[in-house]
Amino acid sequence: MPLMAMMKMRTGRQRHILVVDDESLVRQSVQIFLQGDGYVVHEAKSGAEALAMFEPGKFDMVFTDYLMPEMRGDQLAAAIKKRSPKQAVVMLTAFPEKLQSSDCPLGGVDSFICKPFGLDTLRSAIARYAPA
Repeated sequence: MPLMAMMKMRTGRQRHILVVDDESLVRQSVQIFLQGDGYVVHEAKSGAEALAMFEPGKFDMVFTDYLMPEMRGDQLAAAIKKRSPKQAVVMLTAFPEKLQSSDCPLGGVDSFICKPFGLDTLRSAIARYAPA
């Protein structure tokens, strides 16, 4: 039985993922990866667009880029956690060294994934931070 079918049986509903990245290729890649597992994937190209879409309880997981125009991913994560403190938020970044420095607090971010990444990495993050 596919992973998503088992999760839907346990939860009684499809799982929703929000992907926030200013690069359409990254958003589309995550969507293709996760739709194959049966997730409903919503895309936002900016922090502002993500916040307009966000409602507590609507998304099981939020994946967000770090470096985006107007609002960084950590700022988005903090705004989301203010609305929904238990919301799972995982950062997608090509610059993990910036996130590990002491002058870059990760308030609101549960973890981060280094770009490039694969399906198994996304699955692991969902299983750990947003279990069914």
